[in-house]
Amino acid sequence: MSGNKPVVFGFAFVVVFAMINACLAQNSPQDYVNAHNTARSAVGVGGVTWDSTVQAYAQNYANQRKGDCKLVHSGGPYGENIFWGWGKDYSGVDAVNSWVDEKQYYDYNSNSCASGKVCGHYTQVVWRSSTKIGCAKVVCDNNAGIFITCNYSPPGNYVGQKPY
Repeated sequence: MSGNKPVVFGFAFVVVFAMINACLAQNSPQDYVNAHNTARSAVGVGGVTWDSTVQAYAQNYANQRKGDCKLVHSGGPYGENIFWGWGKDYSGVDAVNSWVDEKQYYDYNSNSCASGKVCGHYTQVVWRSSTKIGCAKVVCDNNAGIFITCNYSPPGNYVGQKPY
């Protein structure tokens, strides 16, 4: 049995490493940037880059929402998309994809959303002049879900202006 210790240790290391990787999967800054840039590229808009100042703002606000997980905007100096999910460990990419899914409700010609639908999260994702992002994710207290926010600099979604 003692001859199997290196094998058992090696297997345990691989399992732990895989679990850590799964927890971090689709939550890195590059994952957020890639998800945004895929949507932006689809409409001919240049990419966004990660900004540590914007990220610090997003993290600070996400930490404030950790206690209640309410979908309340920060009212800060940046554009902002917020996401709440419950029942699984939603990733940052899940949040971005949920915002991008609103594309189906956006009519570029009229620059409006379909009646009774929301599309402002999508338009912020693809807002041409928003070139820097910072995002954060927290697990809310008391199993209340996952709160994710992305902030955009400069902000977008100006009334009467098209995103691209």
